[in-house]
Amino acid sequence: MAKSSTIAIPPSVTARSSTFMALRNPVYRNLWLATLLSGTCVSAHDTAATWAMNMLSPSAFLLSLMSTVASLPFFFFTLPAGALADMVDRKKLMLVMNFWLAGTAALLAIVGLLGLLSPWIILVCVFLTGVGFAFNSPAWTAVVPDLVTDAELPSAATLGGLQLNISGIIGPAIGGILLRFFAPNWVFALNAACFLVVIFAIFRWKENVASSKLPLENFLESFTTAIRYVRYAPGIQVVMARNVLFAFFISIIPALLPVVGLKQLHLQPASLGLLFTCMGAGSVFGAVFVVPRARDRLSSNALILLANLIVVIVYVGMALVRDPVIFMLVSAFAGVAWTLAASELWVAGQRAMPSWARGRMNAVVIMAAQGALALGGIVWGYSASTFGISQTVLAAAGMLLLSLLLTIPLSINFISNLDFNPAAVGAYVHHRLTHVPRPHDGPVSITIEFEVDRKQGSDFIKMMREVRLIHLRNGAFSWRLHEDLERFNTYRLEMMVPSWNEHLLQQERLTKTEKASLDCAWSMHVGKSRPEERIYLCVNRELLNHRILETHPSTMPGSPLDLGEQKVEDSAS
Repeated sequence: MAKSSTIAIPPSVTARSSTFMALRNPVYRNLWLATLLSGTCVSAHDTAATWAMNMLSPSAFLLSLMSTVASLPFFFFTLPAGALADMVDRKKLMLVMNFWLAGTAALLAIVGLLGLLSPWIILVCVFLTGVGFAFNSPAWTAVVPDLVTDAELPSAATLGGLQLNISGIIGPAIGGILLRFFAPNWVFALNAACFLVVIFAIFRWKENVASSKLPLENFLESFTTAIRYVRYAPGIQVVMARNVLFAFFISIIPALLPVVGLKQLHLQPASLGLLFTCMGAGSVFGAVFVVPRARDRLSSNALILLANLIVVIVYVGMALVRDPVIFMLVSAFAGVAWTLAASELWVAGQRAMPSWARGRMNAVVIMAAQGALALGGIVWGYSASTFGISQTVLAAAGMLLLSLLLTIPLSINFISNLDFNPAAVGAYVHHRLTHVPRPHDGPVSITIEFEVDRKQGSDFIKMMREVRLIHLRNGAFSWRLHEDLERFNTYRLEMMVPSWNEHLLQQERLTKTEKASLDCAWSMHVGKSRPEERIYLCVNRELLNHRILETHPSTMPGSPLDLGEQKVEDSAS
């Protein structure tokens, strides 16, 4: 059953890095051990829920639907969760979400003890568990860099992936063994208790995070900034497309692997747990031994191509292999392929994101991937129940082979040339204002006037296309370039940002590469001084009326003086 642990796996260990360095950090070590225990219980819980669903209903569609309802919350809630994680106390958010997760597991246990368990109750609880993970994941991703030092961060990333894989190995085996002696509801109760261990570890963690110099964006601004960045960042779009494509096809494994095991091979509970354990073992083997060697010899694009070819072989094995022992080997290869592709896509995603947007961008990628997993679970599950399991996985193998043609126009090899080192704060523009607006006053309009040599006109227009993308993905919601009809070779750039605070954040977000592009565009100005820059503030009616009444007490709103807009100009050129 798909859940948060199947989204993406951090890059694995290299010979030059220490896998366990971050465990020397006591705060991170306590949280890591707690999440390892909890992740193991979650995996056992998943095995018990799958077994309970199989016992309550003979429908292969309902079994495959479990992976879909587990993925749907990530599609609907991860982006708002990413925005929320940048606005509220992340420690409190994580505590609330782990109480939520403990509550959903306890609810399933109580319903089971009362004998009221049904397929639809299981699906509802799986969905509620997915909601908890969807809100917890972006906060945890953003917290890890605050817990460890820069030197420990690569180790923490590797340990995060190993924790998921170790849990995937031990948890299903424990779940399978427990199901031989206890009812599924006792496994659900154990999972609820393990979440309490995580809550205790979070309570003991003392936050030590420096406060920002600028006010945080509100929820709507944070949400729309994430969408705007994706829209105007071609690199993120390529990474998202590759994640969606891979997630759609890989969804066959969580959706149909247990179906094949239960319906075709007629596995017992312990054997079902061993099936998931083999996949987890394959993931660990891939992370520790396969990924580092593959990265030394192959480009990112070629590595993902290799992983997809292994997935094709796995699907053929799922369709044809009916020996339980050999099928366990097929499951292990599925884990290797999943880790190989997911780890490289994770690395590509991090390298395509600036640090200020990483939380929200990770939320966007998770949302897209989980949406594709959910859609794939529905498509492949319905196809399996309608046309047969073997026919479905063989057709998927053929479609996956055809989809590999898209790796040519959607290559991710560009990530090696990206540089997101931040530029100096305030390096873009300096303004001397008649008064300083409040942080959330706005919108703010910025105009910049250029005089360009006629011979450089086409080069200037080409460069301004790049400038447009820089401004729009860093905070502007409107951007236009106008040509003066009264003066030759004179252009005016006009952009708008939602608020004064967003304009200041826009400057802080500039990377050195973006600053170099802006400097190149500005250098094409042939005037005697810098391009003339002006700032205009759209003043809301309430503030305007207040100012009018101060200077003209007899003037009432609605008079000719009630203009609704005011200009604030930069006195420096």
